[in-house]
Amino acid sequence: MTSIALFNNKGGVGKTTLTYHLAHMIQRLGLSVLAVDLDPQANLTSMCLEETEIEELWENPSELINQGAAAAGLPGTGRVRSGQTIADAVRPILEGTGDIATVEPARLQPGLWLLPGSLDLSRFEDKLSNEWSRAYAGDIAAVRTSTSFHRIIEQATRAVEAEVVLIDVGPNLGAINRAALISADTVLMPLAADLFSLKGLSNLGPTLRQWRADWQGLVLPRVPPNISAPRAEMRPLGYVIMQPEMRLDRPVKAYERWLQRIPWVYSSAVLDESPPSRTDDRHRIATLRNYRSLMPLAHDARKPMFDLRPADGALGSTQQYVKTCFKEFRALAQEVLARIGESPEEAPPSPAANRR
Repeated sequence: MTSIALFNNKGGVGKTTLTYHLAHMIQRLGLSVLAVDLDPQANLTSMCLEETEIEELWENPSELINQGAAAAGLPGTGRVRSGQTIADAVRPILEGTGDIATVEPARLQPGLWLLPGSLDLSRFEDKLSNEWSRAYAGDIAAVRTSTSFHRIIEQATRAVEAEVVLIDVGPNLGAINRAALISADTVLMPLAADLFSLKGLSNLGPTLRQWRADWQGLVLPRVPPNISAPRAEMRPLGYVIMQPEMRLDRPVKAYERWLQRIPWVYSSAVLDESPPSRTDDRHRIATLRNYRSLMPLAHDARKPMFDLRPADGALGSTQQYVKTCFKEFRALAQEVLARIGESPEEAPPSPAANRR
């Protein structure tokens, strides 16, 4: 099993959309996937589940059902059960009543599971922050807190026998993200070609190196053998450029100067290479065009953009766009799997083969 955290310190670069579609495409390539929502905004969870399912998951009364906008079902008979989020898993630690609780991943489809997030996860931020320095001294409670995400993911991965784990995290360098990222084997960085995204990249590299050094040098040697702890490898896997609006199949000229700076910033800030390379583009995994016109259709249909059909509103020339989207995400997934040493079991069927 290999875990991949998708992260950029700058928000709005399409990180959650990338996580969602990459999870579906890797599953299509024949590997079992666990998607983990460690962003307290829970956007990945909202993309994967129906609103009534989220209301049941979060133990909220369903306004949609009360208003007659959705049919009521028997609790616990669908894809989710109440109280089965990551926030529920860490609640015993947060409330001081015990260690992590076991939560059951939601089965989205054969070979694809979701470990759901919750807005309540933000309450865990202060606890993680306070316990980090205490873990340096080998405090057992602090170690259990700091390793909680790793152990939750480990339990869920074992339960569903996932081969690839994709971890969606928020756009900040806070305590929740620190605990999430040290749980990851690799880090994939979505980027927009702009000043803010590159600034986030500049902050990210040194921070990851510091977290890795602190964990491996100060905490890991003091972790008792009966507590499973991450290695905090956080190996940079590469970056994916999320393009702006396209014209003549080329990036908008205003962004070209930022595109040219990405290899140097990644080489110097993330990889700490000296001297950094200004032209080495081998760390770019893919460049994905803007699929803004497909996103509303995919959201309404509750499916990936590359699975849209005419019945979903993808009519006429839009179907060619769907096929292009499929090819780009398939190439992206294949390259990601190659970089982590996993081989696809079979070629995914084209959208045309799935169309009814």
